Amino acid sequence: MADNDSLAQFLATAVDAAKKAGEIIRNGFYKTKHVENKGRVDLVTETDKTCEDLIFNHLKENFPTHKFIGEETTAACGATELTDEPTWIVDPLDGTTNFVHGFPFVCVSIGLTIGKIPTVGVVYNPIMDELFTGIHGQGAFLNGKPIKVSSQSELVKSLLATEAGTKRDKATLDATTNRINSLLSKVRSIRMSGSCALNLCGIACGRLDLFYELGFGGPWDVTAGVVIVQEAGGVVYDPSGKDFDITAQRVAASNPLLKEVFVEALKQSE
Repeated sequence: MADNDSLAQFLATAVDAAKKAGEIIRNGFYKTKHVENKGRVDLVTETDKTCEDLIFNHLKENFPTHKFIGEETTAACGATELTDEPTWIVDPLDGTTNFVHGFPFVCVSIGLTIGKIPTVGVVYNPIMDELFTGIHGQGAFLNGKPIKVSSQSELVKSLLATEAGTKRDKATLDATTNRINSLLSKVRSIRMSGSCALNLCGIACGRLDLFYELGFGGPWDVTAGVVIVQEAGGVVYDPSGKDFDITAQRVAASNPLLKEVFVEALKQSE
């Protein structure tokens, strides 16, 4: 693990990159969108590409020996293997559908893994001007103030977030809606805000009590958020209850009090 000075520098540089990218997103958000279609639901915009270039260039200038995995680069160059080297894992614009519709849940997600462990996380929503940050072992913050997960211990009083995912085939839709039907009777209500990274941050600051998503895009959706949830006292795990795997495209998160009962509810919803 890197020393605290290095980690502080990694975080500060990532925050700079996120703020710069955030400005581009904010400008694009209020303009007409030119959309390049990547499947019916998963929309990619020119803003996405501009932001990823900007973020990677900023990080490469400062940390030339680090490795990089990004949503756009991976889409273009095939999957990138995650190694033990310090690796920046970036989603330049999480919530692209929201972006296209002018729905204000969009963010930049910048995470750093060291030895495959998410270690530094920055998630910035430039429309609502909310900056979530976390460093392994040093707490999580929203706009510089410490945050922590909710203390809710009852499923029936919990607010659950999930996402519908991008696939629209009947089998996937049935599995998704059946699961939601089953869970709706056990929790207070359900939200689909359209951003995996912001859902994780919602868990971290106690706005949400429960979150799960199956089949999200890739590690760039979760790396930063995982650090922030864990540093806020939350737990991140596989929806089956097994250990979280950063490469598996399956995630669940909550406060520690809800984990067992949530996993049980998810099992019953299968």
